[in-house]
Amino acid sequence: MPELPDILAYLEALEARIQGQTLEKIRITSPFVLRSVDPSPDAVVGRRVLGLRRLGKQIVIALEDEYFLVVHLMIAGRLQWREPGARLSGKTALAAFDFSSGTLILTEAGSKKRASIHLVRGEKSLDAFNRHALEVLDSDLDAFNSVLRRENHTLKRSLTDPRLFSGIGNAFSDEILHDAHLSPMKQTAKLSDEEVHRLWLSVRTVLADWIARLRTQAAGEFPTKVTAFRPEMAVHGRYGKPCPRCGAPVQRIVYAENECNYCANCQTEGRLLADRAMSRLLKEDWPRSLDEMEKHFESRRG
Repeated sequence: MPELPDILAYLEALEARIQGQTLEKIRITSPFVLRSVDPSPDAVVGRRVLGLRRLGKQIVIALEDEYFLVVHLMIAGRLQWREPGARLSGKTALAAFDFSSGTLILTEAGSKKRASIHLVRGEKSLDAFNRHALEVLDSDLDAFNSVLRRENHTLKRSLTDPRLFSGIGNAFSDEILHDAHLSPMKQTAKLSDEEVHRLWLSVRTVLADWIARLRTQAAGEFPTKVTAFRPEMAVHGRYGKPCPRCGAPVQRIVYAENECNYCANCQTEGRLLADRAMSRLLKEDWPRSLDEMEKHFESRRG
């Protein structure tokens, strides 16, 4: 799922291309992508774009007379910028927004079709999409600490909870926790003040660094490589590869449709966190540390 740095990259690219432009046409090919009924798409056609903003991981396009387009990319949704009147081809194309400057196309890979478009009118109508989560780059330590300790969850869950922190998802939570030397499974209630401070610094450092990286990579062009898996990342999506800090193999916990990546040496004092699928398979043979894991594989090789 595109997260805060990716959404900001999209917003910057869109501001340069559609700010002040008139929405000439909306073309929708998927009956599932438009999740609202009133106002209709015809009501917003012919209106000028006044601004763009972010609500969590959602992109909001503000039009004249307080009309708003709210686009949620979910996991597999992506945006493309094409020439004016570009054709909608292929099964992944869901909708197109035509401007004189070009065409914005919403695509979604896969068959689940979770990406959505809502058309609403009035600033108050946006409250339904606003979870009032903390904007971490704008927060001070006290505000961050208050939100983090509001509920007792694992750090992984808390960082990715859209009610608590805005714009952080599966990928960047892994990167943040690795940078902070903290276990993804540590309970927020058990954090020391020093650990909270370290986590707050890592949140700001990692997100700011990736915002700058994506801006440099785009170099004024429209983002075309929006992905949760990037080779420059420290641990996310790098299961089995060496940790860039200590060289130990990156570990993972698989759950539902996601996986959590971490370095046992840097984050859990060498302890392996039980992966549900593997621990069910190995049961009592599940290794509890990197040393045990190495001995386990050595015995199998022998």
